[in-house]
Amino acid sequence: MSTAVPDTVRRLIDAQAAAQPQALYALATEAERSLSYADLHAGCARVATLLQSQGCRPGDTVSLVMPNGLGTLQLLLGALHGGWCVNPVNLLSQPEQMGYVLEHSDCSLILASGEWVEKVRALAPRAKVLAVDHDDLQLPAQPSATPDPQAGTTGLLMYTSGTTGRPKGVMLTQANLAANARAIAAEHALTPADRVLGVLPLYHINAFAVTMLAPLASGGSVVMAPRFSAARFWAQAVGMQCTWVNVVPTMVSYLIEGEAAPPREALAGIRLARSASAALPPEHLLAFEQRFGIGIVETMGLTETVAPAFSNPLDRAHRKLGAVGRASGCEARVIDAALAPLPDGQTGEIAIRGPNVMRGYYKNDEATREAFTPDGWLRTGDLGHRDADGFFFVTGRIKELIIKGGENIAPREIDEALLRHPSVLEAAAVGIPDKHYGQEILACVVLRPGAEPAVEADLRAFCELHLGRYKTPKMFRFVSELPRGPSGKVQRLKLLEGL
Repeated sequence: MSTAVPDTVRRLIDAQAAAQPQALYALATEAERSLSYADLHAGCARVATLLQSQGCRPGDTVSLVMPNGLGTLQLLLGALHGGWCVNPVNLLSQPEQMGYVLEHSDCSLILASGEWVEKVRALAPRAKVLAVDHDDLQLPAQPSATPDPQAGTTGLLMYTSGTTGRPKGVMLTQANLAANARAIAAEHALTPADRVLGVLPLYHINAFAVTMLAPLASGGSVVMAPRFSAARFWAQAVGMQCTWVNVVPTMVSYLIEGEAAPPREALAGIRLARSASAALPPEHLLAFEQRFGIGIVETMGLTETVAPAFSNPLDRAHRKLGAVGRASGCEARVIDAALAPLPDGQTGEIAIRGPNVMRGYYKNDEATREAFTPDGWLRTGDLGHRDADGFFFVTGRIKELIIKGGENIAPREIDEALLRHPSVLEAAAVGIPDKHYGQEILACVVLRPGAEPAVEADLRAFCELHLGRYKTPKMFRFVSELPRGPSGKVQRLKLLEGL
């Protein structure tokens, strides 16, 4: 393989197809279907034929309304290889939001799997819609040649699922995508022998970058599951000979609580579990490792940074519990309200700069300007600090910070205290209006199945012991589940709906 650093997705695919054409790139969990690197490469030229037959030219945007499957993989990668911009649409979107994304993206074509075709036509009546199979994709036999896409062209348009307002279209270039694929592969020491279980949806940046693109940089493979199932997760990982798994904290929680776990010796081939997209409570991390004997590498990133921008070391002896890790494939620092860098140990907004950072928001110059400092650092909106060893700790979102009587309270501190209670499975704190303090604290709690019922007085006393009276929630609400985005991140501001 060439030692030159590839700077587009096309060059990643071409390099692997030339070096190991018969090696497997992707396998399906639900059927005996697979894609070798040669299959993937040949399929890219046939995807180009398909798109051009529909009047699409390289550089156009193609939206995909499709669940996970080998066909979805082939279409996404084929379009990227040929120089199109792909827009994978969140299937969990409300109809109004999905309609907005399809219109705002200015897509030339919408590729939709069978069950979505009529819904999409109703939401986007002026758009061209083509029905495709997300599992068993049928492509034209004739390949088409397309020019090499430039590294600076937009390859991915992915809309963020904000808690308020319209979603923003994040523009990520071919160079952004290739850079983070390489960074992920290097951070986790991935090799051609490594195989990841992909259970996250490909319309989310985590799955798009980590499970789909990172194996292209390492020459490894991905096992594509239609969705996450706690009951089937370990059977899929072991049965498909996976060496690592990519999950989010809510999945970790379900796996800890689940009954379907093979013996430790059956899991010996899995060397790494990677958690991302939201903070993982240290209690859950340790419980997972104790039960399954698999080390967790905690990471963090944004859609705007092609997923991971921070990662803990592979070696558990060098990680730090509660930290999202050190900057990975980029630079990071903490800034104050005046955008000036803060010294280690002081809390402020985390900012990122590097080859993985987006070019901006589509058709939203104002939001793009607000997202960057004058000297080019991306403002993440995350509050946190860096320690003397370069590890970053995230304490919350600026918009979610609870300000009670003038004191800043990080919601995560309250979450983690409640998670130590034996009856609590999940918890999320949020600020609510208060005429005396400005804000008070509401804690929403999900109880463990079969656990002793926890009454409010029990939790209040527990919090007073671990947090002190000032940080103890004023109100507790018991819920069956917490509102989450597609990545599993709790959408705290939605906890306020209905109050």
